Amino acid sequence: MKFRKNIKILAIIMLVILPFFGEALAQQDAQYTQYMYNTLAVNPAYAGSRGALSIAALHRSQWVGIDGAPTTQTFNIHSPVSSKVGVGISIVNDEIGNGTNQDTYFDATFSYTVLTSEKDKLSLGLKAGGHFLNIDFNKLRNYNPLANTVNSGIDKKFSPNFGAGVYFHNERFYVGLSVPNILKTTHFDDSSSTATATDRMNFYLISGYVFDLSYNLKLKPAFLVKAVDGAPIQADLSATMLYNEKFSLGAAYRWDAAISALVGFQITDRLMLGLAYDKDTTALGDISFNDGSFEVFIRYEFKSRHRNALTPRFF
Repeated sequence: MKFRKNIKILAIIMLVILPFFGEALAQQDAQYTQYMYNTLAVNPAYAGSRGALSIAALHRSQWVGIDGAPTTQTFNIHSPVSSKVGVGISIVNDEIGNGTNQDTYFDATFSYTVLTSEKDKLSLGLKAGGHFLNIDFNKLRNYNPLANTVNSGIDKKFSPNFGAGVYFHNERFYVGLSVPNILKTTHFDDSSSTATATDRMNFYLISGYVFDLSYNLKLKPAFLVKAVDGAPIQADLSATMLYNEKFSLGAAYRWDAAISALVGFQITDRLMLGLAYDKDTTALGDISFNDGSFEVFIRYEFKSRHRNALTPRFF
């Protein structure tokens, strides 16, 4: 009965958000294979939900072996400050072309949580911060000395922004809906420029559930759907087996893009390490010098009066 109730809540949220998706949707924000551990980067309502001061960092190297391929780093720290309020800080750095294009986001996050039943919680989140954009077209000459640049670039231009999210969760299930950056920002919008760069709203829908297969074995399916005006919807599906609440092994599929392997180690009660590898299923994956994409995730949590240390948190 509880699982059916959670599925109904998920269906309602999907019905609310889908009308806002156009026929053509696109990706701009950085992508993560270990999104289930990196939720604060996409949903401010997650702040404080782990019940402890939590510090996490992630590094992603995409298409290793291709010169100038994207790299992404995230850092977040968040904690409950009361039984209902959580706060945090999220930093995301995304770089393409060995510094040709660099995006850095700094955000302060806030969440407010209410009990919807004895075990179910609904968190509402807001974030405010900004985005530094640096584009150096002259670095394109590293790849082609004869390249004609259309503009001198952008030198660490700052654009303020804010975002919002909702996150429903209990000990076994979670579903969240968010728009990390609401304001639309256009660069090179002067009449003398021949190129434009526009930051658009990205919509995120995430969900997961924990099934007990045996006393020591659990199954954790999860998914993430991301959409932005201008390109197809991106869907990530994953399933992870958790043994003895210490070791996890799983696989993931990014729709029409990549297959992935995930492994996780709960080294101590407070320290967790996660690794992921992606293999492209597109034509890009067949290139001999593309060795795939790699992610490393690490999280440390401090003891807190807001959380029972004997109660594990699976997401």
